Amino acid sequence: MNELSSLESIAAHLEALEETIISRLLERAQFCENLRVYQPGQSGFSGESDRCLFDIRLRYQEEIDSKFGRFCVPEERPFNKDLPVTHRQVLFSKMDVAIDDYEKVNLTDAIRSSYFELIPILCRPGDDGQYGSTVEYDVSAVQAISRRIHFGSMYIAERKYRENPAVFRKLAECNDTQGILERITRKSVEDLIITRIRGKTYSTQACINRLIRHFVDPEIIVNFYQNTIIPLTKKGEILYILNRLKD
Repeated sequence: MNELSSLESIAAHLEALEETIISRLLERAQFCENLRVYQPGQSGFSGESDRCLFDIRLRYQEEIDSKFGRFCVPEERPFNKDLPVTHRQVLFSKMDVAIDDYEKVNLTDAIRSSYFELIPILCRPGDDGQYGSTVEYDVSAVQAISRRIHFGSMYIAERKYRENPAVFRKLAECNDTQGILERITRKSVEDLIITRIRGKTYSTQACINRLIRHFVDPEIIVNFYQNTIIPLTKKGEILYILNRLKD
């Protein structure tokens, strides 16, 4: 049986990604907002009047990632366009998803804007001057968030489709996005995720020294999951089903 052949194995993989996201957001929260890193023309790079330090750092990271084949994998969707071609062969099972162009399910613009909205809530106000470390953790965080959203968008949608292909095929043919949303929504599962996120965020910080570490209210990350990660995942699932190859 393929590693990703069941909804249960996919859910377990998503659960593991939760820990990565929590960890990276908590690390970003150790720095102040440092809003300067998101302001175009304030990067410190000459000739970069139109881009902010965050975007420059992300671009450099994705250029390296692209050469190593990161974006050949369905759930790894880039934030940038016109990246270098892959320099190595990447092997993975194309049986797991049924879509001819992974970019048809690319939610990175929404992820980027939602992440920027999170920063003033997640981090302490002010500017500590730690710009390099700030964008390093930013890039690490948004890539982890993106991976989780796109993994769920494609693999979960495919498994749900296979459970009831006739119904989803008809909904897709009618472009019935509301009907698809109702079919893919599983409130009990979402409630379990939220409960788990709350517990993990608290337990991860249970033994920190608050004299040197900033404690993040677990509800901040819970709300980000509830209001951003889960809704964007479902939006991606809808896009996947609408663009899925015909059987």
